[in-house]
Amino acid sequence: MRRADRLFAILQALRGGRLLTAASLAESLEVSVRTVYRDISDLQRGGAPIDGERGVGYLLRDDFFLPPLALTPAEHEALRWGLALAAAHGDEALSGAAQDVLSKLGVSQAPFHAPPSLTPLQKNLLQGVREALSRSRRLHITYEDSAGTVSARTVRPLGLEHWGRVWTLTAWCESRDDFRVFRIDRMLSFIEGPPFRPESGRTIGDFVLAVRAQSRHQDG
Repeated sequence: MRRADRLFAILQALRGGRLLTAASLAESLEVSVRTVYRDISDLQRGGAPIDGERGVGYLLRDDFFLPPLALTPAEHEALRWGLALAAAHGDEALSGAAQDVLSKLGVSQAPFHAPPSLTPLQKNLLQGVREALSRSRRLHITYEDSAGTVSARTVRPLGLEHWGRVWTLTAWCESRDDFRVFRIDRMLSFIEGPPFRPESGRTIGDFVLAVRAQSRHQDG
């Protein structure tokens, strides 16, 4: 996390009016307590009204506000659309985060209704896949295809796609040594595996190029 993003995250965490210790902040930000002490000291010197002390905790006085985003009506509506979709079709963590943002926007309920499309099991699978994707970690999955055949695969998650009621995972399948697209609702289980690094010929960009090449070949 960049230092500027970390300072912003500290201010956001302290805005709730609760006394937070440096240890709890350090754990949520995945940095050392010493780093949090240094960041809070820098924020205080910069004029942020943070009260508290080491060993006790910190809070932000109510008279401090971060500058609001200047959104046009269309931008605000687009944001609410996106949040409503994330709340309806995301996993538990993503849905909760979307609801929190709606509250911060002063919207008690999104004016756009999107019926939920995932079962509790599918939400758990989606969250696991999404987190592995963000951390570039392999997944060992058990998958059932459209014919009912169950197989075990080791994949490198490259991208998530939402098709209205279905989520798919685009991945490099190490078991097949090729790109594959898996439906989340056909995954039976997953275990997070070791990290991987991008390799030429096995990235999401390479997948897009391969799809385009195949499409041109079919059109020709």
